Amino acid sequence: MEKLRKGQAVDIPNYDFKSYKNNVFPPRRVNPCDVIILEGILIFHDPRVRDLMNMKIFVDADADVRLARRIKRDTVEKGRDIATVLDQYSKFVKPAFEDFILPTKKYADIIIPRGGDNHVAIDLIVQHIRTKLGQHDLCKIYPNLYVIQSTFQIRGMHTLIRDSNTTKHDFIFYSDRLIRLVVEHGLGHLPFTEKQVVTPTGSVYSGVDFCKRLCGVSVVRSGESMENALRACCKGIKIGKILIHREGDNGQQLIYEKLPSDISERHVLLLDPILGTGNSAVQAIRLLISKGVPEANIIFLNLISAPQGVNVVCKKFPRIKIVTSEIELGLNDEFRVVPGMGEFGDRYFGTDDE
Repeated sequence: MEKLRKGQAVDIPNYDFKSYKNNVFPPRRVNPCDVIILEGILIFHDPRVRDLMNMKIFVDADADVRLARRIKRDTVEKGRDIATVLDQYSKFVKPAFEDFILPTKKYADIIIPRGGDNHVAIDLIVQHIRTKLGQHDLCKIYPNLYVIQSTFQIRGMHTLIRDSNTTKHDFIFYSDRLIRLVVEHGLGHLPFTEKQVVTPTGSVYSGVDFCKRLCGVSVVRSGESMENALRACCKGIKIGKILIHREGDNGQQLIYEKLPSDISERHVLLLDPILGTGNSAVQAIRLLISKGVPEANIIFLNLISAPQGVNVVCKKFPRIKIVTSEIELGLNDEFRVVPGMGEFGDRYFGTDDE
């Protein structure tokens, strides 16, 4: 399993059901793939094997069905008579199932009753796997990373703002559109409460009420480009600011902050359009936590994220949420995001020609 997870092919010993012999030549070659199904009646027994599984499924069946299958298999494939099969089943098979196999049911993430006849359960599992396969690899590693679903509209806007020949007006226009989508997606991760209202027709509508204790914090200067979208979505929202400046080559950072006095009681949307190395983000998050903001109350919003930055932030702060519109290829030798979109603040505020 470890070799398959690393992308290496393995040879699996063949088992002769009639002679009860393993390592029957030739072995079966299994190549690595996106979905690997590992099956066996005692597959959940070894914790080392369980730890290698992304999803653990226990396929259950009625005792009568299990017995009927056993009788059919042993009489047809092994040539046994029914009396012998029943004797072995009652003395060895059934007690072994109850003592060693059934207890491992507690380790399963999903239990499927009625086995292969349960088409609804199978369809749900297939849909879940398809969803996981469609996610970026980092989303499979970090459950607190959310990449908004890519569409032709989003890809088109990314193409425009990444183009070095795009005018300032178009860059701002399409950046604002993308930022609005990221902000809306980020707001969807805030806690909500159920609420009922009466419509103009006199009917009752059961909906939800927005989180009241909310504020934004922008990382100066690029993060300020995301403030208008946040204000458009959240009327009257308080917005604080953090300035992080790298001083020379010694890596020291000077931090200026102006935050709401009651920020520790609020959910915080941290705004910075580009997540590169993650160093600035770590400093900003540490500052918020030092002000009493619970880690789980921070949602970090950005347009693009480098894998290196995602790794740094998610490992140091596993309870915050990161919402982004695209994951980049990485960083170049100058620690700039590639393919990237250049110096976002300069392009957005029109200072790239200075």
